[in-house]
Amino acid sequence: MNFWNILLAIAAVLALYYFARYRVTVLKFISEVKVELDKCSWPWDPNQTGFKKYKELRDSTVVVILSVILLAGFVTSSDWILTHLVGTLTGTALLK
Repeated sequence: MNFWNILLAIAAVLALYYFARYRVTVLKFISEVKVELDKCSWPWDPNQTGFKKYKELRDSTVVVILSVILLAGFVTSSDWILTHLVGTLTGTALLK
């Protein structure tokens, strides 16, 4: 056996020990997580099939991607303008 197999075996034994010791707490936590996840609104319609099922998810993804592109453009433009403005005012302009 090499080092990684021994380490994996030790980790498995420790995981089993902690699960056995704290099983009530762990199972309570898992059941509470399941209850909270059931309350969530998921971005797809379970009644639809195929790609129509994920329409809200696709639309939301497109909105996020466009927002990121617009924000990146705004930050880049602002940086470029402020760099040149400050450079001109201080006499250290990048483009003379």
